[in-house]
Amino acid sequence: MPFLSRLFGNKPAPAAAGPEPVLHKDFRIFAQPVKEGATYRVAARIEKDFGAETKVHQLIRADTSASVEEATATSLSKARQAIDQLGDSIFG
Repeated sequence: MPFLSRLFGNKPAPAAAGPEPVLHKDFRIFAQPVKEGATYRVAARIEKDFGAETKVHQLIRADTSASVEEATATSLSKARQAIDQLGDSIFG
């Protein structure tokens, strides 16, 4: 079928853009709630540049929310809290 799609000009849908980062101190927070059945698990990716190296921490909480919007807001809040409490040690 891919041949017919190309022949008739059908293009695959573009990949969904990732979440926009939210800056907090020198950290970038990417809210990434995880859908689990009818709820969303609170999760975020936290990044910080150290010279030429970018360190990444994946934050996953037991908290869940009924809506993706609520889970996104909670993910950002929990990531900010972790950064405030742990600072750079979040990566170690």
